[in-house]
Amino acid sequence: MKPAVQKPAPEFTRRSDDGRTVSLSGLRGQWVVLYFYPRASSPGCSIEARRFEAALPEFERLNAAVIGVSTDTEAHQAHFRDTCGLTHPMIPDGDKELCRAYGVVGGLGGLLGMASRATFLIDPQGVLAYEHRSANPAGHASVILQELERRVGATQTD
Repeated sequence: MKPAVQKPAPEFTRRSDDGRTVSLSGLRGQWVVLYFYPRASSPGCSIEARRFEAALPEFERLNAAVIGVSTDTEAHQAHFRDTCGLTHPMIPDGDKELCRAYGVVGGLGGLLGMASRATFLIDPQGVLAYEHRSANPAGHASVILQELERRVGATQTD
């Protein structure tokens, strides 16, 4: 079952590849960009992760934490982090529990046991505000940044 926009986002507490404990409840009070990708170190996923990393100062300016998730092992995620020069948390989801909670194991990726490419924008109260699924890793981060800017701008003018 996948989560629904305007409903509470599925809670999680996971350990990132670099040993940080990351929990959705611990991020209350700020926006959360939770992006899922099929395979660490693949060309498309490397492009996508680097785009999120490059935009990290803009996400932080908008009070948003960026977190990447794939079904890869902790060691594979750590290698991916080092290869791509990533600083944001990367969560290995080998048991696919987090991927299932967000409804991203499906299609061809589901047959291979991988996550599909999807990003969830979670508001500061823990409510799923926006969902984006795309096969375009190069433009994924910019779409999410634009959506976040639109939403933050709307709350500042209300």
